Amino acid sequence: MGLPRYGLARDGPVAVGYGARPMPSERVIVFCKAPRPGFVKTRLAGSLGPEAACATYRALTEKVLSQISGVEWVQLRHTPDEAREEIAPWKRHPCWTLEPQGPGDLGERMARAFQSEFDVGTDRVVLIGTDTPELLETDLHEALDALRRHDVVLGPSLDGGYWLIGLSEPHPRLLEGIDWSTPAVLQQTLQKATVEGLQVHLLRVLADIDTGEDLSAYQQRVGMR
Repeated sequence: MGLPRYGLARDGPVAVGYGARPMPSERVIVFCKAPRPGFVKTRLAGSLGPEAACATYRALTEKVLSQISGVEWVQLRHTPDEAREEIAPWKRHPCWTLEPQGPGDLGERMARAFQSEFDVGTDRVVLIGTDTPELLETDLHEALDALRRHDVVLGPSLDGGYWLIGLSEPHPRLLEGIDWSTPAVLQQTLQKATVEGLQVHLLRVLADIDTGEDLSAYQQRVGMR
């Protein structure tokens, strides 16, 4: 089934006034980096070199964005903040927007991104990165639908982190004190959700591509299809 014209799922009419578009009730935020050698995929660069690692990052990003190109209400949150012109070619739809991530560690930047959406009345927000090329548009459907009944949605990754986080309202403490880029990320987040009394829905497990071994395993899986 195709997506509704003005987003993944809408609670009201899709158009108002003389062609004006309503604000979305749902938002997909994509955290991305400017594709610069030495700035992206630094672990992968250890085995491939910075230029090849950057080319891989670009390919992974374009793969993920092509998988979700049917979604209108997407926001590309980029770093560095001045990289807007480098990120702009990745817009797949006129409704897609660009915003800088701003300062802080990953948790602080994610919390800011969520808060900015809830501040303008968005009901359900999911955030993904660009390291999971096997992510599908249907995964976003499941996540946003689950947020109608749960407080938090997480997409576990094989490395112990998560490839998606979704919230139905702000929960900044969920993103505080996490040991980012370690195998403890998912477990620490689940523990915080339990302490906060939040209901969590888990999506399917997917693989992030961070190392040469990750890339080789992905290429083997793709070749088997």
